[in-house]
Amino acid sequence: MRAEDCIFFQLGRANRASTRFLNQRVADLGITAVQAMALLFLAEADDVTSVHFGKRLQLDSATLTGLLDRLVSAGLVSRRADPGDRRAIRILLTEAGQAKAKRIKSVVGDANREFLATLTPEEGLILKSLLKKVR
Repeated sequence: MRAEDCIFFQLGRANRASTRFLNQRVADLGITAVQAMALLFLAEADDVTSVHFGKRLQLDSATLTGLLDRLVSAGLVSRRADPGDRRAIRILLTEAGQAKAKRIKSVVGDANREFLATLTPEEGLILKSLLKKVR
C-alpha cells in the first residue's frame, strides 16, 4: 500500500485541513477552533463538571486544563467548586462567554456549510455518518 492511500494518512490530512479552515474563520473572534468548539459545547450544556466537559470534548485532563486556563483568562468561562462533590469543579459560561458563543454559533454554521460546499447534500450526510461510525 502506498502511504498516500493509507486511511490514517487521509484522515490526518482531513483533520488538519478542517482545523486550519475553522481556525481561519474564528480568528477574528480572538479564539482558536478548539476554543470555539468548547464554547459551543458549553452553550448547549452549561454548568457541567470538568470531567464531563473533558469527555464531551474528548480531551485529556492536561489539555483540558490548559484550554480552561485560557478561557478563564479571557473571561469567557469560570470555574467553581461543585457543592455536591468537593473534589469536582464545575465549568460555566460567563456573560461574555455566552455572547461569544452566540457569535461562534453563526460563524461555525457558515464555516460548516462552506467547508462542505464541494459535496452534495447527500454526500455531506454520508460523510458525517461514516465519520461517526469510524469514531
